Amino acid sequence: MLILKNAQQFSHEMILSVNLEDGIFIDATAGNGHDTLFLAQHIEKGSKILAFDIQEQAILQTRQLLQNNDLEGKVTYILDSHAQISNYLGDQDLVRLAIFNLGYLPGSDKKIITTPSSTLEAIQILLTRLEKNGKIIIVSYYGHDGGIEEKNSVEELISVLPQKKWSVLKYQFINQINCPPICYVIEKK
Repeated sequence: MLILKNAQQFSHEMILSVNLEDGIFIDATAGNGHDTLFLAQHIEKGSKILAFDIQEQAILQTRQLLQNNDLEGKVTYILDSHAQISNYLGDQDLVRLAIFNLGYLPGSDKKIITTPSSTLEAIQILLTRLEKNGKIIIVSYYGHDGGIEEKNSVEELISVLPQKKWSVLKYQFINQINCPPICYVIEKK
């Protein structure tokens, strides 16, 4: 029997669909570290992970989670906006996969949120730095103030990407209450 996955579970299936060896992987919103941990548990030799967050608390929580799982050495922790991704990549570096969780850090100040401007800037940078068959995964939590605006901004940007170069998917439950998260997947052809 097929059981439908929630947005986070689906995003992890998308991570597992790429070559996990010899690549650059980015967690653009480290948060509590769950996606960084998932990446670290699955990447193979020659791969590296860059974990970004603007909140020191998020970087510390992510680092602690990775330490608790003996995986800290696989990650570079970056206390900076994901809009600055290009500052942490070499001129010739291409990204295999990047993942975003848009919204706020669970258990923290709900006024500190991802914003359309930084998120769109990061996505646009990644579109130029993504390798062939690479993916950008965006899980949008939008039930908070500013969330719908960010979700709509992201969808406006990615829905017009040229079909010959990109495949773009929207994975969403449509009969659930309380703004269930949406997972967008952008794949470079």
